[in-house]
Amino acid sequence: MNRVVTITLAAALSSLAFAGTSRAESLGMNTAQGIEQTLRTFQGNDFNVEQVHNWRNLDDETTGPRSAPERSGQAIRGIQASIDANRSLARRLNHEGVDVRNIVNAEQAADGSLTFYVR
Repeated sequence: MNRVVTITLAAALSSLAFAGTSRAESLGMNTAQGIEQTLRTFQGNDFNVEQVHNWRNLDDETTGPRSAPERSGQAIRGIQASIDANRSLARRLNHEGVDVRNIVNAEQAADGSLTFYVR
């Protein structure tokens, strides 16, 4: 009986360790470095473009819908440079009428899709 409990406990701890690792990776996907890497390698067509409404993330009738948190000027330039480095993504955005210089933020959803925020 002791052996069964030990094996069960070891299996449970192993499962938690793997779950923690995958969660930790997802937490970094929207950091400046994480989103830049994603933008350089993104090959899908699953993205949408949103207007920036309110940098303070207020959500009421006077300020409009929630928006992405504000990025620093350096982070914005990094996002734009990463898009420029991915020619196929830059072409797809251009085809949608999006000027890369107007993109001020990007976020990746858990399903892998991207949202670009433009001013």
